[in-house]
Amino acid sequence: MTRKQKKTLTRIIIALVLLVAVSVVDHFAEPAWYVQLLMYLAPYFVIGYDILIKAFKGILNGQVLDENFLMAVATIGAMALGEYREGSAVMLFYQIGELFQGIAVGRSRKNIAALMDIRPDCAFVETEQGVEEADPDDVEVGSIIVVKPGEKIPIDGVIIEGDTTLNTSALTGESMPVDAIQGDNVQSGSINLTALIRVKTTKPFGESTVSKILELVENSGERKSRSENFITKFARYYTPAVCISALLLGVGVPLVRMLTGSSAMFGEWISRALTFLVISCPCALVISIPLSFFAAIGGAGSEGILIKGGEFIETLSKTKYVVFDKTGTMTRGVFEVVGIHHSSIEEEKLLEIAALAEQNSNHPIAKSIVRACKSLPDSSRLSKVSEFAGEGVCAVIDGREIYVGNDKLMKRAGADYTECHSAGTVIHISSESEYMGHIVVADVLKPTSREAIKQLGEAGISQTVMLTGDGERAAEAAAKELGIDKLYSRLMPADKVDKVEELLAQKPSGAALAFVGDGINDAPVLTRADIGIAMGALGSDAAIEAADVVLMDDDPVKIAKAIRLSRRCMCIVYENIVFAIGVKLICLLLGALGIANMWIAIFADVGVMVLAVLNAVRMLSKNK
Repeated sequence: MTRKQKKTLTRIIIALVLLVAVSVVDHFAEPAWYVQLLMYLAPYFVIGYDILIKAFKGILNGQVLDENFLMAVATIGAMALGEYREGSAVMLFYQIGELFQGIAVGRSRKNIAALMDIRPDCAFVETEQGVEEADPDDVEVGSIIVVKPGEKIPIDGVIIEGDTTLNTSALTGESMPVDAIQGDNVQSGSINLTALIRVKTTKPFGESTVSKILELVENSGERKSRSENFITKFARYYTPAVCISALLLGVGVPLVRMLTGSSAMFGEWISRALTFLVISCPCALVISIPLSFFAAIGGAGSEGILIKGGEFIETLSKTKYVVFDKTGTMTRGVFEVVGIHHSSIEEEKLLEIAALAEQNSNHPIAKSIVRACKSLPDSSRLSKVSEFAGEGVCAVIDGREIYVGNDKLMKRAGADYTECHSAGTVIHISSESEYMGHIVVADVLKPTSREAIKQLGEAGISQTVMLTGDGERAAEAAAKELGIDKLYSRLMPADKVDKVEELLAQKPSGAALAFVGDGINDAPVLTRADIGIAMGALGSDAAIEAADVVLMDDDPVKIAKAIRLSRRCMCIVYENIVFAIGVKLICLLLGALGIANMWIAIFADVGVMVLAVLNAVRMLSKNK
């Protein structure tokens, strides 16, 4: 609770005690009306002086029709009509509602504040004079920074010295610490837990992970949902409309009665008008709807899901079709040796020969073969390497020509190679024309990809689609293992856009299509889909920029989690809209007919607001 909220709570307690005491005296002593007025003015001013001041300032500034004006007019009018207790009670319960609302908003802001806390205050940079403290904004790319245990990594970079363990929960929502060794890339915002490391910066601070996260969160409030915009417009017209209605009720109706020869009954109709004003206060809608989106964005952020605004929560909740890119999205994006077949020698020896031939290549497949070899062989055995573009390499190892490459290279060598039907890239090896076997290299699926598809099905997704530039065999194997409903392979980036356009045209109206991707080639599709979801850790800057939702830890399971969270948020929003408008319309009607008194008006205002805000703060509970 803030200092201001504690002060308000103290005033509420004092006013409540005074109101109870005055009511007891009033009940038993039955003093004259002016004594009653003076007694009830004490709790009224204790609890309502700031509202009266705000209403007065609003009138001076030309901003008359707000909730302060409604409360001031209603309570002063009640006092003028002799309803002293009711007038004080309206102000008291209004302040209780305001306090409750402030506490709820404060709770939802804690999640956002926790994200803001990941911003590093300084960086320790190595210079010729030693290690110096610097503003992260002033650190140049390529600088060496020192990060001690317990400190945040201020800028993205690569570890050049030291092995440690990192807490990345602020970025990914994953509480399990991760190990980082020399050569690993590290993201700003991670907390170094165990050992001193030296990091060579690879990005300026403004383009580092922590800056991008903060920018996304800070700008999320500008992207309001249709529900939020509706409430904003609703409040703009609603308040003047109820003020005019109350004026007609309090003055217009008595005048009409006078003209028709009936008793004007000004007191009765002004009382109804004041009750009408108290009921009409739109706080329940104006507060609870933005609070629901605010809490949802904060809650998602703490789970490692960055949503760029309420607009995207609304679209995400309608998702019925999820389209995936394959590499880097459902797979790790790193090639690995997944099989060694038809080897005429020991498999380790075959892998060793291939690694020796490929060790100087930068091709991802060559690197995966070298990485799979447990110990690099003696390079002195290698005397000459010739590369055949699009085919492979020929290396002289131990005096013999070793061919390592695809079937075209085997034909060039005159080797009788064996076809392979496994999914992945097949690397054949021959010693001159003598075939030695082949190695299968493939991009492996992420451990949670299958579970992600399963959870999407449980979340009511109608169809899952995979778009990939891979060949049919590798794409079909991945789609089959994952349980993807529909597959399109051998697609260029422009083809992916065409396929998404086709799927968008086929889907029913009211259903949304989400595309999940990571690469720079996915940026056009992310923009074209109803909702774009990017992988934040592995994804390219262009993909993250183009996406509406970013998964900070690249875990595809969080797609279903984000959809469930958005649906829960929208469910709460619609519940509050229907509940608040429904109760107010009924109470307004009862107030106009003279059935509802000031106590019912208090419930229609403060009670509905408290219930709506309570419903909205359910978004702060942990989402499963």
